[in-house]
Amino acid sequence: MSPLPTYDSMIPEAGLRAALALDRPRIISEIGASGLKGRGGAGFPTAVKWNFAAAAQADKKFVICNADEGEPGTFKDRVILQEHADLVFEGMTVAGKAVGAHEGILFLRGEYTYLRGHLEAVLAGRRDRNLLGKGILGSGLDFDIRIFMGAGAYICGEETALIEALEGFRGEPRNRPPFPVNTGFLGRPSIVNNVETLAWAACILGRGADWFRSVGTEKSTGRKIFSVSGDCARPGVYEFPMGLTVAELLKEVGGEDAKAAQIGGAAGQCVPAKDFGRSIAFEDIPTGGSIIVLGPHRDMLDVLHNFLEFFVDESCGQCAPCRLGNTKLLEGLEMLRNGTCSMAYLKELCDLGGTMQVASKCGLGQSSPNAFLSVVENFREELMGRIPTHA
Repeated sequence: MSPLPTYDSMIPEAGLRAALALDRPRIISEIGASGLKGRGGAGFPTAVKWNFAAAAQADKKFVICNADEGEPGTFKDRVILQEHADLVFEGMTVAGKAVGAHEGILFLRGEYTYLRGHLEAVLAGRRDRNLLGKGILGSGLDFDIRIFMGAGAYICGEETALIEALEGFRGEPRNRPPFPVNTGFLGRPSIVNNVETLAWAACILGRGADWFRSVGTEKSTGRKIFSVSGDCARPGVYEFPMGLTVAELLKEVGGEDAKAAQIGGAAGQCVPAKDFGRSIAFEDIPTGGSIIVLGPHRDMLDVLHNFLEFFVDESCGQCAPCRLGNTKLLEGLEMLRNGTCSMAYLKELCDLGGTMQVASKCGLGQSSPNAFLSVVENFREELMGRIPTHA
């Protein structure tokens, strides 16, 4: 597999220098030609988001980097910020020119407080080199970045909840429309991009759209950074082309004997061994980068219990399907453990999960029953042994 294209392997500030030589439409056109989609998991085309914000009319616009990395099993953004912060800030500056913003905000996860000193030092160094501030590198671009500390809430990974927290309110999702690209932070057009997305944006401007499209699939171009944990010989942070199969990934990390892989974190899909030939790509199995390998000895009810406790704790409580639904799924799971859950009630729980997927207000609530539903679908025999035979 390809090695991580570290910042050291890039020509320093090549992406920023290229962007400064282009007008705003051509920057967005280059990102569009690359096919870059959001690396946080949603997979929304980055160029479309930037174009909406660029077209909006306002006295101020904002570039927001979502570094509120809270999905269980995800830690690749932390590594990118530790080792390649310049690349992320370069991408934010490129985005600032593309949409017409003069201010960038890094929303940093509360648990990553220890990174703040390092990141502030990187920002100070960029100001000293005129890579931030007034007239960047002799151009007419004024752009600077500040850091905002999150409070450790999972829900703030959702972009509108993040903006609410930035404005000093409780982190809860907003109704849509309007969308952040025209009514975001302080009511101004704002783009919210993941740490990895912004780092790739800088690479694309530096190396070109064709370089990025040279790997991946037609609908999922480029490379992706993955956080791999669980029952494998070589856990860690990896870079793979989009479109590789689950089996290929497991071979690289030493997890060939896995009974399942949880792809996309607690809110993702539990993929059984019979489906390891499927591809990790937006058109098949999308992911923000979390891969949790589940070995042959893992009790799937224990895995689900862990995930559902997390969602019960982290639901913001704003909408009933998420607030009550996750609690009912956890109660049902404990009934399964105790052998007191009937087949009829298990079906009702699956129907509830389906309702949560369509009726929850935000993407986090909509995805919270995914693991439950996929485990019931793929490991029914393991669950059946705990259901009373008289049910």
